[in-house]
Order: sequence, then C-alpha cells, then structure tokens
Amino acid sequence: MAGPGDEIAAGRAGPGHLRASHADREQVIGTLKAAFVQGMLAKDEFDLRVGQALASRTSADLAALTADLPAGLTSAKPPEPARAQGEPKVLRPGRWIAVATVLYGGAWAYELFLSPHGGDNPSFPPLILGGFLIYLGILIVSVGAFIINWRDKHPGGALDCMADRW
Repeated sequence: MAGPGDEIAAGRAGPGHLRASHADREQVIGTLKAAFVQGMLAKDEFDLRVGQALASRTSADLAALTADLPAGLTSAKPPEPARAQGEPKVLRPGRWIAVATVLYGGAWAYELFLSPHGGDNPSFPPLILGGFLIYLGILIVSVGAFIINWRDKHPGGALDCMADRW
C-alpha cells in the first residue's frame, strides 16, 4: 500500500524504477517484432524477450530488452506476404464503389444546384442515364468481387453447413 512520501521516493530513484504499464510493454513488444522482421533477432531470442517484456515490472526492465537495438524500429512495417506463384490478387472493390458514388452524386449535385441551366439542360437526361448504367455496372462487379472474396475466405460457406443438417 502506498503511503505519503512514496511518490518522492520513487522520484529520487529515477524514472527507470517506475512501474511499467501495459502500453509500455506493448510498445516494447512492437519494437521487438520490428527487429525480428528485419532479421536483428532470432526466433528463440525474440520469444525469450517477449516473455521477459510481459513479465517486466519496471521501465528499466523494459529498457534493458531493447538496449542493444537501434532506435526508430517502432515505425518499421513488416513486408507484405508474398503470394504463391499463380495465386490471384485479392479484389478490393470498396474504393471503386466510393469513387463511383462520389462522381455520380457530384454529377447530380452539379446539374441540380450549380448548373447555369438550373436543371433544364437538354444533355442532362442522357448524361445521368449513362452515368447510372456505369454506376450500376460498377456496383454489380463490386458485389461480385465481395462474394468471390468471401467464398475464398470461407470455403464451403453456409450452404455446406446446411447440407450437413439434412
């Protein structure tokens, strides 16, 4: 139990003797991960240091785990996993949907609110109809890509689960 004056005693001992928080431990583990990905630590040494980081009680204990590593490793990103030869790229249609929605909505906003013709532009109906068909095509292709991605992540899917019940 902490009593009066314990804060002063902790201040005299220095910041290294302060208790480590969960966030401090996670930061050190992130640094160790970056060092492992960059080949600075072997797997067994990485495992040992992560275990020590989780068991560390003070900031000095945590600092000792990364003392021999260069500074600035926390911003390092692990490389993208390499795809196998002939493996298809994962489709990510969310950006296409967002861009198509913004462009199509912008065309409507321009014609209805900003156009000098005030919505009476004779080229507006074919332009909007063509834009709608393109937008609809993008939505159909994007939904198809979502379904393909889902089926790749969930082989068999829900239909196989239902077949097992019958």
